Amino acid sequence: MKSISSLSVRTYGQAPGGHQHDHFQVIWPLQGCLELEIDGKGLALRVGDGRIVRPGDRHDFASRDGSRCLVLDSSHSVWQHRTLHPVFAKSASQMAAFLAVALQEKLPLAMDCGEQLLAQSWGTADPVGKVRRDIDWKQLGSWISARLDHKLRAADLAALAHLGESQFRARCLDEMGLTPMQWIRQLRMRKARQLRESGMPVAMISARVGYDSPSALSAAMGRDKRA
Repeated sequence: MKSISSLSVRTYGQAPGGHQHDHFQVIWPLQGCLELEIDGKGLALRVGDGRIVRPGDRHDFASRDGSRCLVLDSSHSVWQHRTLHPVFAKSASQMAAFLAVALQEKLPLAMDCGEQLLAQSWGTADPVGKVRRDIDWKQLGSWISARLDHKLRAADLAALAHLGESQFRARCLDEMGLTPMQWIRQLRMRKARQLRESGMPVAMISARVGYDSPSALSAAMGRDKRA
C-alpha cells in the first residue's frame, strides 16, 4: 500500500456521495452535521464527534444543511487498533479545530505533526488481542426504559457496564451509533410517541418520560420529528 497522510478541511452539501478507500479516513465535524452510512449502518456526526472509516468500508455521505469537516486520509498503522470514535472526544474536537485553523494559515506544525497530534488526542490504541468487556445493550436499554422518569446520566450507564465514562461513551458510539445521552433521548422519544398514540395527555406523558414540563416535551418531539 502506498503511504498516505493527508490532512484537509472539506465541505459537504445535500448532494449525496459514496465510495470506499484502501486507507483509513478519519473525520471530525467542525460545523454542521454530516450524515454517514457505513456498511449499511447510519449515523450522524456533529461537532464534538469523530469517526474512523476503516479501509474497505463502503461509506455514503450527505449533509442536508451543509457541514465543514477536518478529514485525515492515512495509511498509518497508528489508527489500526483505535476505537472507531474518540475516547477523549473533547480533546480530539479541540485539536481538530486548532488544526483546521493551522492548515488555513499554513503553519508547519499542522503539516508536519497533525496526524500524530490527532492520534494522541483521540486516545491510546488498544493492545492487539485485548478482550473487550461485553455489554448487554438489550438489558441496559430495558433498565433505561424502566427509569425514564428519573434524571439519567451517562455515568450511571457506564457504572452498570463496569466501564469508565469515556470508555463507555466510545463503546456506545461504536456499537449503537449514538452517545449515551442521545440513546437515552431516543428511548424517551420512543416511549413518548407510544403514550401519545394511546391518547394520554402530554402533561402526563412529560412526567412519565422525564421532562420538566409539557412544553419542554412538545419542543423535543417537534425537534425529533424534524431530525
